[in-house]
Amino acid sequence: MRTLHTDRISETVAELCLQANRSLNPDMRQALRAAGDAERSPLAARTLDRILENADVAERASLPMCQDTGLVVVFAEVGQSLLLEGTSLQEAVDGGVRAAYTSGHLRASVSADPLDRGNSGDNTPAVVHASVVPGDGLRLRLLAKGGGCENMSDFRMLTPFQGTQGVADFVVETAERAGPNACPPMVVGVGVGGSFEQSALLAKRSLLREVGAASAVAHAAELERDILDRLNASGIGPQGYGGATTALAVHVELAACHVASLPVSVNIECHAHRHKEVAL
Repeated sequence: MRTLHTDRISETVAELCLQANRSLNPDMRQALRAAGDAERSPLAARTLDRILENADVAERASLPMCQDTGLVVVFAEVGQSLLLEGTSLQEAVDGGVRAAYTSGHLRASVSADPLDRGNSGDNTPAVVHASVVPGDGLRLRLLAKGGGCENMSDFRMLTPFQGTQGVADFVVETAERAGPNACPPMVVGVGVGGSFEQSALLAKRSLLREVGAASAVAHAAELERDILDRLNASGIGPQGYGGATTALAVHVELAACHVASLPVSVNIECHAHRHKEVAL
């Protein structure tokens, strides 16, 4: 049995929040650069260059890449032989978020009550999804999820008869409707199967894959390619200025579902795609 004090979790989450907002992940940087090299539209290519330039300035100056510094979402994989000492996992994560967003001068974007609104003042509480896994480690995977792209996400309960074509059509429809509101080029997370709520978690979790990494399931990888090709033929382009780079990647995750159901969730990410992870 290994013991980990939750102060360490708070410190780690604080650092991940700062890194995610100030430093573009290497997978996104590579994807944006490759898209710029392949882009035939001068305006689209220039827009992609500006996105990378903005990221460079933010990293050099230790400033956020975007004024919307996101709702913090953490996927925590907790080893079944790990003993957490101190506060609860939720309190530990919130402590890290609070420290980063106040000391790092990141915008607080959380309404503690969705109906009364207001602002919690420190970007807490975070959304924490915890799962128990073998071993005695702790893996934290963090997203700082902006409101613009999150608002463009959607869910639909399809019928099994609609099948793969129905899934593809719904994802393309959702992403095209999002258009420039999602700050493209976007990364599109898709959860297919499971139950109503599981499909949404699948879509969100798929965004944590390395950008452009194909599904290990052959027919899911084929679906990813089909959707990506259709989106990049839409002409929306970077920031809605036209071109062939509306999306950088489509990630599809599958789960078993009821024979009468075909739930599909689409979770869209913007070009900043702020995600970091660490193992403790």
